[in-house]
Amino acid sequence: MIDSNDLKLIEEAKKIINKNFDEINENHTVGAALRCKNGNVYVGVNVYAQHGSCAEYIAMGTAITAGEREFDTIVAVRSPKKNNTLIAPCGNCRQLLMQYAPDIKVLIQTEDGIEKFFIKELLPYSPY
Repeated sequence: MIDSNDLKLIEEAKKIINKNFDEINENHTVGAALRCKNGNVYVGVNVYAQHGSCAEYIAMGTAITAGEREFDTIVAVRSPKKNNTLIAPCGNCRQLLMQYAPDIKVLIQTEDGIEKFFIKELLPYSPY
């Protein structure tokens, strides 16, 4: 079930992509927000390059750099050009989340509204 902390997390993801969206070059089109079990929130935007990185990777890397190791929930949103809709993590991000946070929850927009899933539900049969 989605709670007020989840809605705040979504707002943080929206804020970071709305602040950094590059409409001309479209270099930054996804924002992510990661909440740790202690309540701290870390954000990131995707980075396009030959070997770019997803917003979830950037948020996770920022949290780990700050010394965080216990993660609760993550969310990614599209740019304002795409109405800040929530998106599911790609395959690479699902693998990252399974390796670093096998109990993390992910907020995703479904046909039924915003739903919360454990990463294990999004990457079944993972060896992690």
